[in-house]
Amino acid sequence: MRRLLRYTVVLSALFALGGCGFHLRSAPSLPENVKSVLITSARAHAPLARALHNRLTVYGLNGVYQQDSTSSNDGVSLYLLPEKLERRLLSVYTSGQVAEYELIYTVRYRVQFPDEEAIMATFDVMRDYQDDPDQVLAKSRELELVLDEMRAEAADIIIRRLSSQASAAKLIN
Repeated sequence: MRRLLRYTVVLSALFALGGCGFHLRSAPSLPENVKSVLITSARAHAPLARALHNRLTVYGLNGVYQQDSTSSNDGVSLYLLPEKLERRLLSVYTSGQVAEYELIYTVRYRVQFPDEEAIMATFDVMRDYQDDPDQVLAKSRELELVLDEMRAEAADIIIRRLSSQASAAKLIN
């Protein structure tokens, strides 16, 4: 009896989800004419460009990283402008030492699709960062790990935005 009740509940939940139009989202889709993403950056060996190149393979896209934008590309051209990292004070200890920062990583880039106008985009990735004065060893390494995580998130955001920016580029022209 319990097994029948369990199956009934599971089946009714599946039918309810299917009836309301729920479906799993697929990977970000780009227009069919886009075969690759050419990544260039204002700074040589930019960490965000490397993170973006690494993340493109996860999404099944072909990424080409170049330090200059002299070659032509039949796919998407993505030009990364210099990123900016700011720290904003969130809290202090009673002794006056900083207890917590908010790290704000600002990303600016220009994307151009084949035969379309270039689109400029900016966004921020934010993290809280606690600065414990009793734990001073490896603080720079910890900060670098947080920055790497923020760059990976920024790369994911850029890739997810490419499909909506492709649609926006089509509407502009």
